[in-house]
Amino acid sequence: MMVLITYDVNTETADGRKRLRKVAKQCQNYGQRVQNSVFECLIDPALLAQLQHRLEEIIDEEKDSIRYYYMGNNWKNQVKHVGAKKSIDLEGTLLV
Repeated sequence: MMVLITYDVNTETADGRKRLRKVAKQCQNYGQRVQNSVFECLIDPALLAQLQHRLEEIIDEEKDSIRYYYMGNNWKNQVKHVGAKKSIDLEGTLLV
């Protein structure tokens, strides 16, 4: 299923900037960045639960927030992209 993950991490302190880097790193491990604090993740429910657990351990719930948008399996009909930063085909072959 496709899940859109967005986050807002308070970066007024060094600890906040560290949390921001950790959150972004975790999201990069599971999906592709489509905006500064927005990731598209094509992920199964077990991996999503793992990612959510990791992210929610990193953030400070008094200062930061994360949103999960569940796009489901028919997500291609719900996403329209215009402009720069073309996305990769998450279901295509990955060449390393």
